[in-house]
Amino acid sequence: MGLAVLPAAWAGQAPEQGAKAPLQFRITEGGIENAFFQSGDVAAHLLLNSGDKPRILVAFPAGDSGAGIWFEPTVTRVRWTLGPVTGQTYTVDGHPWHGIAAQASVTGDTLVIKDAVLGSIRVLRDYQLGQGYAEQVAATPKIVAQPELTERSVRWQRPRLDGAPGYAMALTAKDGRFVREDGHIVLHPDHAGEAVHLRIEASTGETPLTPFTHLLNDNAQNDKRSRDALQFLSYREKFLAGSWRFDTYFGRDTLMSLRLLMPVLQPAAVDAGIGSVLARLSSDGQVAHEEGIGEFAVLQHLKEQGKPSADPIYDYVMVDDDYMLPPVAAAWLLDDPRGREGARAFLSGKLNGQRQGDALVRNLLFVAGSSEAFARKPVYANLISLKPNAPVGQWRDSNEGIGRGRYPYDVNAVWMPAALRAIGQFLDAGLLTDYTTPAQRERLRAAANSAGEWEQHASALFSVQLNNEQAAQQVRDYATQIGVSDASALKALGDSALEFPAISLDAQGHPIPVLHSDEGFRLLFGRPDAAVLDRRVSSLMRPFPAGLMTDVGMVVANPAYAGKDVWPRFGNSAYHGTVVWAWQQAIMAAGLKRQLARDDLAATTRTHVEAAQTELWKGICAAGSMRTSELWSWSYVNGHYRIEPFGAEGAHEDESNAAQLWSTVFLALPPPAGQSCR
Repeated sequence: MGLAVLPAAWAGQAPEQGAKAPLQFRITEGGIENAFFQSGDVAAHLLLNSGDKPRILVAFPAGDSGAGIWFEPTVTRVRWTLGPVTGQTYTVDGHPWHGIAAQASVTGDTLVIKDAVLGSIRVLRDYQLGQGYAEQVAATPKIVAQPELTERSVRWQRPRLDGAPGYAMALTAKDGRFVREDGHIVLHPDHAGEAVHLRIEASTGETPLTPFTHLLNDNAQNDKRSRDALQFLSYREKFLAGSWRFDTYFGRDTLMSLRLLMPVLQPAAVDAGIGSVLARLSSDGQVAHEEGIGEFAVLQHLKEQGKPSADPIYDYVMVDDDYMLPPVAAAWLLDDPRGREGARAFLSGKLNGQRQGDALVRNLLFVAGSSEAFARKPVYANLISLKPNAPVGQWRDSNEGIGRGRYPYDVNAVWMPAALRAIGQFLDAGLLTDYTTPAQRERLRAAANSAGEWEQHASALFSVQLNNEQAAQQVRDYATQIGVSDASALKALGDSALEFPAISLDAQGHPIPVLHSDEGFRLLFGRPDAAVLDRRVSSLMRPFPAGLMTDVGMVVANPAYAGKDVWPRFGNSAYHGTVVWAWQQAIMAAGLKRQLARDDLAATTRTHVEAAQTELWKGICAAGSMRTSELWSWSYVNGHYRIEPFGAEGAHEDESNAAQLWSTVFLALPPPAGQSCR
């Protein structure tokens, strides 16, 4: 493919008369302005970073591709102001390219371009984190696009490594000039101290996705920001986990989002989401975690086989999503009247030449097979562990996420029992007969019958118990260490002993005593004994650092009860540390609602659970400005916790997506009666 010679203002297709207006919305977090655009074949997410580390980045759901310009750190903080954004479609050598053009101005300092990176979002992600990009360039120099410079513009464009249509980005200055200085391209304003007005253009030749035209039903909450974010991330081919960093399929994110959004999604959307998971199962029934597509797939095939191929590559390192599929599929095909009505047609339908029922059974047999060792002999070594040499394996997928453990709590105490019970439901409904042999059904039934004992024995292995004196001293010391008050935490702790499930077991089967939010999964998918429910909910909903609750929401981990060497690994700059994830609050909210629907709770237990629900929703509402974000952190000022956007100022180990799929699930979760987030 030859490089296109494009005019300074690339010609875009005018919308057809009467065509639907583009989806456009913006989210500002700290120094990052996020602008989203979706119309027909164009879908793009533009980020502008103000501050002393300026950046322009455009992410495309098509091919999980993007283009970014990183500038050298500035002495004076710069400030971007974003104007209109429009869609762009043009043709190069007979191939359509789709992108955006945006008007913006920047003030504050001279901008020195450090790097322009075009290609796979996963490569841009590595560059942002300072991981692996130099090695990629050394191995495949052609991923670097060479700039084409004029006084008023700079442009990068290159084909995909296999010769397919690739990626382009350009800056055109109205009142600034680009010059080469000391090996760098520098943007100087025409008049010192004044703003430079820029036209930012970026496009991709990757195949566009197909947005849903009817996504939500009338039961969805009237929250425009969440509706817009969900619309941007939802396509007939797949749901995207989050933008900008995860603009493609992730199995776990799809399953958990579908489970919570199910009441407000149109049936076709739920069918498509579950179908996308089934289509990506491994030959033995494991759920794919993430897919490598577009140029990332080409890079991997070149590295491993020496041949360029864009065939998707699926990652099966995670273990939790394997056990999420059965209960989520059961919630739709068995529990929801709309899904139940079309269940047989759904299972007999084909994807990639196979019946979806055959794919589902592959997963159910995998679950059953992996349950048998612990069912026979319930010792820790027979639990589901992370895969050999893998430091991660469930949603807390940073190296410190489960405290360097090997056996995750949620996978063993929640997901496996839930999956086994779902297998029993499918058998009882007679939906598996056309897809299984009698011997397979017998094996599945035996596994389903072990669900109760699996849950009982596995849960016992994770139990952490501290007497009151130990627990109180840990809270005092930890609060002093991180500089927060312990008064309300100690008051809530009272004079009782403490019991909670460890976040994981280490390689020797010892519990890692980090308090965590994964108990919310059990509330949503299980039916804990009423006394256990009361005790566990109380331990979670205490004020941090005794429990998980802060002024800005529920943190997902609290290491106060672990050793002092663990504390800094779970700080508020860690991706899975003492930070708030929107979807974990949603899981907890849905779980508490489900438990309150029970008819076997004593009045005192019900009162405690209702109080927990009230406190949780106070935290949810207090962070409404971050509601579609992946996660956020906090600072502690004058006795109060204050929201800090995660990564917006570069102070954290990663950054948050402004639009995260499973953060939109509150569209199906209104506040309880008597509470409002307005």
